[in-house]
Amino acid sequence: MDYFGFTYALLIAVGGIIGFVKAGSAMSLLMGLLFGVLSAFGAYQTSKDPRNFWVLLLSSVFLGGLMSYRAYNSGKFMPPGLVALLSILMVIRLAPRLLK
Repeated sequence: MDYFGFTYALLIAVGGIIGFVKAGSAMSLLMGLLFGVLSAFGAYQTSKDPRNFWVLLLSSVFLGGLMSYRAYNSGKFMPPGLVALLSILMVIRLAPRLLK
């Protein structure tokens, strides 16, 4: 069971919900839920077969890149910097599997 992957997915989805509740951002809700579900699906696939990590890796790379860009431009750590950090950590966790 990929507990780290499911936890990451849950944090992304909850972040989108919080963004909607606090700022009224429908885009945060939509993207948070979309990437949360996508990451949860990737974690599920990885749980079934550790070699099937591509969905989780690609969603983490995309989200990490986008949120790093947003954190850099806004100068704020919360929330884009935190999401970028979590995504980069997930990429670092999954990247060694590319060598196998």
